[in-house]
Amino acid sequence: MKQSSKGVGLAIIGGGRVGLFRGEVAARHPSVEWIGLAERNPNRAGEVAPKISADFVTQSHVELIKRPETTCAIIATDEHLHVEPIMACIERGIPMLIEKPLATNLVQSEKVLKLIKDAKIDAVVGYTQRFRRRWLAAKEKCRTGALGDVTLVTSRAFMNRLVAIDNYKRTDDPSTISPMVISGTHALDICMWCLEGKTPVEVYARQIDKVMGPLYKGIDATAGMITFDDGTIYHLSMSWAMPVTWPAAVYSLEVGISGTTGVLTIDDTHRDIVLAVSKAQSEGYNPDSTRLVDFMGSYPPGDMALGELRGPMADETVSWLNRVAMGLPTAAATVEEAHRNLMLTKAMDLSAKRKVPVKLPLDPADVMAAA
Repeated sequence: MKQSSKGVGLAIIGGGRVGLFRGEVAARHPSVEWIGLAERNPNRAGEVAPKISADFVTQSHVELIKRPETTCAIIATDEHLHVEPIMACIERGIPMLIEKPLATNLVQSEKVLKLIKDAKIDAVVGYTQRFRRRWLAAKEKCRTGALGDVTLVTSRAFMNRLVAIDNYKRTDDPSTISPMVISGTHALDICMWCLEGKTPVEVYARQIDKVMGPLYKGIDATAGMITFDDGTIYHLSMSWAMPVTWPAAVYSLEVGISGTTGVLTIDDTHRDIVLAVSKAQSEGYNPDSTRLVDFMGSYPPGDMALGELRGPMADETVSWLNRVAMGLPTAAATVEEAHRNLMLTKAMDLSAKRKVPVKLPLDPADVMAAA
């Protein structure tokens, strides 16, 4: 039977890269009948609005969410500014696609999670890598038991420092910004997705700050281990202090998943397609004149091709719009999974700071005290 569809009035909160990407995809979706944009910077709003065919533009997310045309919302502000628009959407009772994380503060994340659940809001969180074919295939093999009982997972993520610098420059509180909370969470989410059904009980980690420390009071890299109640081990490391000239546009990842009857290894370093040029590219993440070599495909949202964004962020946006318009299922992360991911990354940072293992679940008050 053909699925019936209802019209969508979409509010996009935040007109940065992600708001633009998702807005362009939404403008082409057959169920989207109206698009509103809330962007604080009027110059940026003027640039983005025509590209996403916005019907209404404002600097106030409150004004946009209160519009009668608004039936759902994408929260695409800076990471530390998610809470206020989420609260406004909860008050209206509308479905949301929230960029990760729910909040950068664990207390606020716990509060937001409870309010969303109590209000029975249909909300999912943008862990875009779930929509790439390789991770969907990996999830399926773990889900169907091809590896037996998974006993060991490893992940190693490298990023050039452009993302770190960008994040530290946009905050007044560097203690809320870390490689694990902002970027390591993507690899962690994929691996925890493959470990679904297992309960983490302890975290042990260490960190280094020789690059971002002197410049921004920040962290270069974190490495550690998560232990589960059945003895399963997840070993992970994350560095976002690679030189700007590191060829991966953003993410370069290697994952290994070992079980009692099989093993799965995923090379997601993007070294299979290498672009070398004599003139700097004008697209990608914060183009830099010194970056002349690129691992193509390493920009997590996807790639621009033939005038459209192609890849996981486009697929994720379409999947969510299909969920809102037709009630179809999506592979997107739940709000519970997003809060758990934040707890685990905060636990990594806390263990590294104290240089002792940290028991789970993590008490948000303990994190606040440490900060």
